[in-house]
Amino acid sequence: MARYGFTLFLVLLTVLSLSHLSYAASATSFCKCTCFSNSTIIQLDGLPASSSGDAPATHRDSKQTRGTCNDCNRKFCLSYNLPICKGAKEDDVLTTCFQRDSAKDEAVVFIFIIATTGLLIWAAVQSWVKQYAGSWRERRTAVYEPISNAGADES
Repeated sequence: MARYGFTLFLVLLTVLSLSHLSYAASATSFCKCTCFSNSTIIQLDGLPASSSGDAPATHRDSKQTRGTCNDCNRKFCLSYNLPICKGAKEDDVLTTCFQRDSAKDEAVVFIFIIATTGLLIWAAVQSWVKQYAGSWRERRTAVYEPISNAGADES
């Protein structure tokens, strides 16, 4: 029983020590710009910093920041000088902001898959492991009787 508790402790310690990696990551934001009936998707992460939240094409050398959904607006799409928006006015542009799954979500899914696979493997081999462990215990605890020397005295 003590061995089971120690194993459980090690598993929990490993999961908790790796969890900080997933908490720091956040979802990647995207802006979908639709001009007339055509649309394109622009990643908002790594946008050049600007005070107005627009004009990434004009600030290519400035410091890059993490964009938010507040940056995804009509002015942003028009300032990107997209070929699909050539000649479009602000009323011709529709914007939609969305996020892709974060690393935290991916970590939860991978941990679930690994745990489920481990449990399925254990269920498949459990009877063999218990059988082997039982036979190993029997060999280890077998009482050996010494060979008698009765026949050696008669010759």
